Amino acid sequence: MTKTLSLGQAQRGFIGRIRAIDAAASASVLLPVELESRLIEMGFVEDARVEVLHEGMFGRDPIAVRVNNATVAIRRREAMAILVD
Repeated sequence: MTKTLSLGQAQRGFIGRIRAIDAAASASVLLPVELESRLIEMGFVEDARVEVLHEGMFGRDPIAVRVNNATVAIRRREAMAILVD
């Protein structure tokens, strides 16, 4: 059985699949419903393949993530809402 973690905890080089979005678990300044909507619009949907490509120099934030065939920059606090394995 594969361990589920949040994308915000993943290290550079991580490759996995999105299992769910739990926007209430994020420390985002956005309302959970707004954060979930934005993440889905960016391609963070269930079963999408994700890969952490790059981490920012200071505090490892933001991160560059490949979602299927798109590359997206996202803050770690928002990435905490994305559950992956």
